[in-house]
Order: sequence, then C-alpha cells, then structure tokens
Amino acid sequence: MTQPDHEGTADRGPQDAAPGPGSFGEEAATMTENTEVEAGAEGGDPAAEPTPAEQQDADTPAGDAAAPATGDAADDGGALDVDPLHAAHDEVATLRTELAERTLDLQRLQAEFVNYKRRVDRDRDLIKENATYAALAPIVEVLDTIDRAREHEEVTGGFKSVVDQLERTVASAGLTRFGAPGDAFDPTLHEALSHIGEDPDVEVTTCKVIAKAGYRIGERVVRAAQVLVVDPAGS
Repeated sequence: MTQPDHEGTADRGPQDAAPGPGSFGEEAATMTENTEVEAGAEGGDPAAEPTPAEQQDADTPAGDAAAPATGDAADDGGALDVDPLHAAHDEVATLRTELAERTLDLQRLQAEFVNYKRRVDRDRDLIKENATYAALAPIVEVLDTIDRAREHEEVTGGFKSVVDQLERTVASAGLTRFGAPGDAFDPTLHEALSHIGEDPDVEVTTCKVIAKAGYRIGERVVRAAQVLVVDPAGS
C-alpha cells in the first residue's frame, strides 16, 4: 500500500498554496488592484494621459485669452463715453431756464404784493373817511343854525368864541365848506332850488343866492349847496 506523501505537503508554506476560487484571498487581491488604480488617478500619475478638454486648453495660445470684448460689452463701454463739455452746457441751459422761471414768479409775487398794499391803503382811507363822514354829517345842521344866527348878527360874545372853536375843529377833521354867490352852477356840487330869472351880467347859469352852504370831506360831498340860480340873458 502506498503511503501518502505527508512530507511534500508539509514542506510547502501557506504562501505557496494558490487561493481557491471564491476564497477570501481572491477578494483581497481584487481590492488591492482596484486601490492601486484609483491611487494612480488621484495622485496625478505622470504616466496618465491628459483628457481631451485638458489637451485643448494646453493647445490654446495665451494671447487668445486676452481677446477684446465684442457685442453688448463693447456697446456698454461706448455708452459711458459722454462729452463732459456737452453735459456742462446742458446743465447751464437747465439752470438758466429755472432761473428765468423763478424770476417771473418773484416778479408776479411782487406785483401782487404791491396791488395788495395799494388796496389795503385805499380801504384804510375809505374806512377813515366813512368814520369821519358818520361823525361830521350831523354837525352840518348845527353849522346851518350858526349861519342863520350870524345873518341876524347874533353870534357875539362868548357864543362867538364857541362858534369859532367848533368851525376850526370840524375843518381840521376834514369838513370843508363851499358855495358862494357868483359860483358857476355845478350839478355835482349844487342843488338848484329854483331859477330866479335872467341876468345880463352872467354868461352861464350862476348861483345867485346860497340858501344853505355845501360841505364835503375830501372829494366826497356831505351835502350839496342849496342855491337859487340865474340864467344868462337870452337863454
């Protein structure tokens, strides 16, 4: 009977024995090979060939990267190129227009203020004149009584001093007397009570007799003079 060769088998170590299919050793060998391939790709193996994109970048000349921009970029750059002198002229023209408008506004306001001031002054004078008229109009009847007393020579003594003082006071307040025999008849100043015939010595209708004197304040007639008139001869 033949004996198994235990010695030949014992002399071979574990490393000499080839791993069987599907064994742990085969899987370890496969993982080792894959790891070496990935390490070569990540580490930049000099022997690795460049990709097509890298080869195209390497073949492109450096001058092509500095090519001038075209299209919209060039148009945007041209829009920023503005003549400073032209812009300054436009600004000056705008300022002159605004100055002219402000000047017209100021002149308009000044004219309105002048008109307002004139209107206020006129109203103030009118108010003052109305107040004077209201105060002095009743005194006209008192002055008529003094005139009748003077015609009868009754204004004497102390009464004369009172009369003189009253007439000075009303005159200083603006009340003036008008109407005298021989004045040409003026319908705006005189009230003709009647015609007393013709007079060859006059050329126009004339006040012959003053029944009551007239009074006015400034140009305003407080009361027209009441007169008797004569006409020229042959009228």
